[in-house]
Amino acid sequence: MVRDRTMGNDLEMTHEFLALMMGVRRAGVTETVGEFKKAGLINSFRGGLTMIDRKGIEKIAGHFYGIPEKEYRRLIRSS
Repeated sequence: MVRDRTMGNDLEMTHEFLALMMGVRRAGVTETVGEFKKAGLINSFRGGLTMIDRKGIEKIAGHFYGIPEKEYRRLIRSS
């Protein structure tokens, strides 16, 4: 979702910020980033990550991606 708003593949966000944004432990973010990196979906760097395979990430997200984005587009168009 952040990538949609920034229009770039580099996302400058720390693991701590991602954890706060999602309401999870930072250690869980670190583990997930590692798994996504092994799967070839992202690269990570200090303070951020680069999205490599957007379709692969969307597949993992399932319906948690499409519904919120559809609502976001509806709200933005109506304002």
